[in-house]
Amino acid sequence: MMGSRQKLAVEGALPSSTMGSPCRRYSTDIRSACQRQVEQLAEQLPIVAAWIVYQDQNQGTRQSFVHYRQKPSCSYPDLSYLDSEVWLVDSLPALKLSEVAREGSLTAFVCPLGEYSSNPEYLLLWTYEPLSALQQEWAEQQAQFLFNYIAICRECCRQQAEIQLLEQVIQRTEHQLRNPLAMIALYAENLCLGLPAGSMQEQAMNIRETVNELSTSLTDLLYCGQQVKLRVAPHDLRTLLAESIKGVQPWIEEKKLHIRYPDKPVTLAVDRSQLKHVFDNLLSNAVYFSPQGATVTCHWQVFRHEVLVEVSDQGPGLSEEDLKQVFTPFYSRRLGGTGLGLAIAKKIILDHQGSLWVQNLPEGGAQFSFSLPRLRT
Repeated sequence: MMGSRQKLAVEGALPSSTMGSPCRRYSTDIRSACQRQVEQLAEQLPIVAAWIVYQDQNQGTRQSFVHYRQKPSCSYPDLSYLDSEVWLVDSLPALKLSEVAREGSLTAFVCPLGEYSSNPEYLLLWTYEPLSALQQEWAEQQAQFLFNYIAICRECCRQQAEIQLLEQVIQRTEHQLRNPLAMIALYAENLCLGLPAGSMQEQAMNIRETVNELSTSLTDLLYCGQQVKLRVAPHDLRTLLAESIKGVQPWIEEKKLHIRYPDKPVTLAVDRSQLKHVFDNLLSNAVYFSPQGATVTCHWQVFRHEVLVEVSDQGPGLSEEDLKQVFTPFYSRRLGGTGLGLAIAKKIILDHQGSLWVQNLPEGGAQFSFSLPRLRT
């Protein structure tokens, strides 16, 4: 008897070869969550057996997880009729525990996980005594948790599939665009060298500069979809910031801005070129949105385990929509902006095991902050 019950308990388990892709990993995560859920239900409720039946979207089949609680004084009835699901009708409310069958002192409760469909998903409890109202409410809460977890796993799987597709599109785009751009840049350069000074040469120079901008945008786009290996070494944040300030110095002088940043150096183990890219982007945005004669402030605080860096301006600040979308690729409020700068900056900080966020200041303006660990793992 125990052998057959153990077989039921592992029925539908994923083979080890399915652990490769993210979607298969999520399938395994759902199954692990089901196992924890029925074990917790068995500990808290007078349960003979508990089923969780759900649709495995990766395999395209329904999966069931069965857990039996050992009760020597309890004989197991024939439960085969429950497999027919004739009791599961659309009148049963979703995420509500309903009594559906009785056999002697045993009672069956079912809680549909979502709306009724041709392939219903549900939690089924076979108890050896009636459940109190408090116990039913607790079981419904566990079903709600499981429903939310399954939904999150499926959404993660869907997003991962979209990301993989986007990565493939980006890689194909690079091969299709990189060589033509290089040829256009070469011809534009030859025209710039061969044409006499005048409008024709200026047009050739505009073509060359436009191609360079397109090439840079393509590189940024590719960076968003790649896992870059960090070249980490000790670097002074103040030195990197000073280099970024130098890069926008003509713009700073044009707007008569004041740049304030600490005199005290801070050394961290970072990828120099990538972190400078973060400073370049945050400082460029601060300068762009600052009014004439304003002040851009860069500040950092050193804590025991991390360093907090803040870049603030005295501009108009961000709208509610901006605060939600500012790190979303291709979202930009800058005229002619690609919307990739902040997305790439956030990816760089995440690659460094840090965090990047933004907020509006009470006195006006926006402040971008990021934290970096002092000791990397």
